[in-house]
Amino acid sequence: MPFTRISLLTGKSADYLAAVSDSLDRALVDCFEVPEKDRFVAIHQHQPSELIFDRTYGGGPRSDDYIFFHITTGKARSTETRARFYRRLVENLAASPGVRPEDVMVAIVNSTVEDWSFASGVSAAAPIGECA
Repeated sequence: MPFTRISLLTGKSADYLAAVSDSLDRALVDCFEVPEKDRFVAIHQHQPSELIFDRTYGGGPRSDDYIFFHITTGKARSTETRARFYRRLVENLAASPGVRPEDVMVAIVNSTVEDWSFASGVSAAAPIGECA
């Protein structure tokens, strides 16, 4: 169950944000071994002074349409799976809402099942007793 934080500059429409989220979801399902309806996303829109990014580091040139995807996942994926996901994500975003591949940055962070509680204060790994 990945959880994704999407950071971008403020000012995009609700339709644009939905297209970004939909493009991400489709890439996760198609190429990152994520089941349908396993969708958890937080979109953070920032003022220009609050989202600082190098316009050329590791690619670019980046424009004001730059989007950063920070994906926390509980299951490690192979290098090949990650590479397919990166490609599909930029393809999807180019198709809708029209984001240039140079404006897409992704960081995937792996965690373990012990790092998650999906609801009700219950560990995803194994329920345990109360705190002392």
